[in-house]
Amino acid sequence: MGPITARAALALGAAALFSATPAHAELINAMNPATIKAIVESQGWPATIVSKPGDDPYIESNRGGLKFLVLFMNCDEGQKCKTLQYYMGFSDAKDVSLERLNQWNKDKRFARAYKDDEGDPVLEMDVDLDFQGIPRENVGETFNTWASLMDSFREYVFKK
Repeated sequence: MGPITARAALALGAAALFSATPAHAELINAMNPATIKAIVESQGWPATIVSKPGDDPYIESNRGGLKFLVLFMNCDEGQKCKTLQYYMGFSDAKDVSLERLNQWNKDKRFARAYKDDEGDPVLEMDVDLDFQGIPRENVGETFNTWASLMDSFREYVFKK
């Protein structure tokens, strides 16, 4: 095989590779709560959008009995939001020490734990969807990460 034929074969192989990749993946941002609701539901979890005048919207959901919220943040008067925050807490675990929560934060990535104003241990995970957004598959993957963290946090908080 001569050099021109080898280059042609390489070019055809590269063209085949690029044609198998979507030219434009669907980008998801935080501007439309219904889009995020649909992604939550695609995980098999119920989702309800809560929107009150003057407040930023949020989604109530649960996974396997673990209730959590998807908060829309960095909004302009309750619209045109740029980021999400996944949030859950346990009102029945006030005895968890700050040292234990600090150890969680030291050992884990992607989410942080702390005690809220009522002394409840909570877990939060931020997702930046600013600018053009991120591919739908990546948003779905953030929910997979969140699900794993919720399970781990529940086990961690209630472990004696």
